[in-house]
Amino acid sequence: MTRAAIGIIGGSGLYGMDGVTDLEEVRVDTPFGPPSDAIMIGKVDGTPVAFLPRHGRGHVFAPHEINYRANIWALKSVGVQWLISVSAVGSLKDEIVPGDLVIANQFLDRTRQRASTFFEGGIVAHVGFGHPCCEVLRSVLLASCDEVGVRHHDGGTYVCMEGPQFSTRAESFMYRGLGASVIGMTNLPEAKLAREAEMAYATIAMATDYDCWHETEDHVSVDAVVAVLQANVVKAQRVLRAAIPRLDAAPDSAAWTALDFAILTAPDAINETKRRELSLLLDRVLPPAQETRS
Repeated sequence: MTRAAIGIIGGSGLYGMDGVTDLEEVRVDTPFGPPSDAIMIGKVDGTPVAFLPRHGRGHVFAPHEINYRANIWALKSVGVQWLISVSAVGSLKDEIVPGDLVIANQFLDRTRQRASTFFEGGIVAHVGFGHPCCEVLRSVLLASCDEVGVRHHDGGTYVCMEGPQFSTRAESFMYRGLGASVIGMTNLPEAKLAREAEMAYATIAMATDYDCWHETEDHVSVDAVVAVLQANVVKAQRVLRAAIPRLDAAPDSAAWTALDFAILTAPDAINETKRRELSLLLDRVLPPAQETRS
């Protein structure tokens, strides 16, 4: 199977950016069902990159319907170590103008009905998540924004709401009161699962609107979002193309050892079926499956 250390998860248009060649469609089966779509693996200026459309081609999955576990598992299975999320968001701050990019560094989870861990059904793990975005990867994205001259913001809290409806004004003002910077519907549990899968994760959050709190701007609507989003995608593509070669020389990410000391279940208490099911995640930190009991 073709492999890639760099993964990009976002809209299906991302793999149509300049510099992409040799695209190959890879279908992956996971223990958690099918991912949103096939993974497209190609080369960006010669560097292998895996692309996954988060909502499926044609945008067929609502945020709460996305199989986040399958998506992260599929990307892990093709070798992804650096995972860049490209996501449309609403701005919760005056200074984050629609059209700006935000390289977020924190998350606030307001989702309600999404599977958010690989470790259940007989195995327990607690990974650290105090710093949910990899600082190595964030630094690469920030330097790349500077390189291509795209207006951006260093850091900020991304509120992940359940959706698919947009916020009420009361909610929007509440999030502003908490100091959040942007609001979206997709980065959680995605980032949590990426940490459990020992993948470095960071977000390019593309501001498309002012949510519904702003007194002098129109409330968010799909047509307004799409218009700004199309321009933002071009900016994100430029940043990605600059970032990809930088990752070759980047230092190791702390996320790559997130499971060290995280698994609380004794190895001999893990059911053999569960041990084999999660072997993609466990083989680095636990004895081989044949050493566990059934």
